[in-house]
Amino acid sequence: MRNKNKLVYNFGINDVDNPVTVNKTVDGKRKQVYICPYYCDWRDMIFRATSQKFKNARPTYQDCTICEEWKYFSNFIKWVDSQPNRDWQNCALDKDLLCTDNKIYSPDTCVYVDTVLNSFMTLRNNDRGSYMVGVSLDKESGKYKAECSNPLNPNIKRYIGRYTTEIEAHKAWQQRKHEYACMLADLQNDTRVAEALRNKFSLDKDLSKI
Repeated sequence: MRNKNKLVYNFGINDVDNPVTVNKTVDGKRKQVYICPYYCDWRDMIFRATSQKFKNARPTYQDCTICEEWKYFSNFIKWVDSQPNRDWQNCALDKDLLCTDNKIYSPDTCVYVDTVLNSFMTLRNNDRGSYMVGVSLDKESGKYKAECSNPLNPNIKRYIGRYTTEIEAHKAWQQRKHEYACMLADLQNDTRVAEALRNKFSLDKDLSKI
């Protein structure tokens, strides 16, 4: 029987009566055969916000917290069920899209985003080094190369062009990123996500070093 007094990662309170896991004996061994998807997302959120080991490995989570309301599992379930995205089980819980530099998981700051959108919002800097976002140096020509992946068709070439200056290449990337953001925004059934996408990658934003 579940111990209702036991906190999840020393924080969360599972105040729901239904079991969140099901275990069965398979080939003589006790195995977990089911875990509640609501519980998975709630538990993992708590882990990211409370585990110092995780935060040390992922410094961007260092100051992350969870609102008092979501301390209770039942409140988190109610919020999930109220979301426009009915395919939430195939999505990721995101705290950064609606509020830039957000550090708190809460009903007002979180949304569910699918894998395509989640990947689109991740700006990787491994390849560009110290250059502006979307830019790398083409050593052969000595020019700055701009590239941007199409989120809906990865088979389309990332290459945009080569430019004399770094800022020209970055602006070309930003224009293409903005176009793709608007394209993705038109496909969203959550108006908050659509608006946030257009705003995050608007042409008047300085995205050169994010």
